[in-house]
Amino acid sequence: MRRFGYPQSFSTGVIAAGGTLGAMLPPSTVLAVYAILTQQDIGKLFMAGILPGLLAIVMYVATIALIVRLRPGFLPAGTTKTWADRAGALKLVWAPLLLFVFVIKGLYGGFFTPTEAGGVGASGAFILGVLRRKLNRINTREALLQATRTAAAVFTVLIGALLFGYFLTITQTPQKLTGFVTGLGIGRYGVLALIMLMYLVLGCLMDAMAMIILTVPIIFPVIVALGFDPIWFGVIIVMTVELGLIHPPLIAFPVIALWLPQRMV
Repeated sequence: MRRFGYPQSFSTGVIAAGGTLGAMLPPSTVLAVYAILTQQDIGKLFMAGILPGLLAIVMYVATIALIVRLRPGFLPAGTTKTWADRAGALKLVWAPLLLFVFVIKGLYGGFFTPTEAGGVGASGAFILGVLRRKLNRINTREALLQATRTAAAVFTVLIGALLFGYFLTITQTPQKLTGFVTGLGIGRYGVLALIMLMYLVLGCLMDAMAMIILTVPIIFPVIVALGFDPIWFGVIIVMTVELGLIHPPLIAFPVIALWLPQRMV
């Protein structure tokens, strides 16, 4: 974006906002962790996140279009491409797109479970890489090592989260919190607004996975007691968490991140 002359502030905003879409669209690790912690159907959660994720994409694109219309000289003009050129560019992405559609269709069509879908996707990606001569022995070894590291990290986090949930169950913290918030007299949507506000504040301090793991075991019993749909709340919580990661002061006030480093000797 720098090479094509986009303003740095605009580039930062686009990357920060667009980067949060991965948590909404399948296969979302955050939604998968939420499903495991709350014992919800992963397939339904993935399906529930598609339309909100697509809506967010449309709104981001509409915002950029509005900026271009209101400030014509703010962004550089791109070169015009014919529809033939655009169609020709699809040959670079048709294989992974076909694999994605096949895996998602098989998952939601009931042909295989989420675990089997992951296996099918990995096998299909490997076959495509071999057929397109993008994979060799060195690349395959590195991919397997990276996948092992990622799986080990996720499972370590999940084990800690399950132990944390067990501790909360013993201390009856969720039950006490449920009794407290229901006694506030602000209604269930008032409680939901407070929870969302909490996630917006937490977004300034920690990442999405940490927020989900630390708060869902406490908040989820409250949501169930208030009569909210667990699948719907999963989408709401992920969207709010991602908003918390990009709203001010994370971007607006760099001094929050730079104050301590500037005082290092």
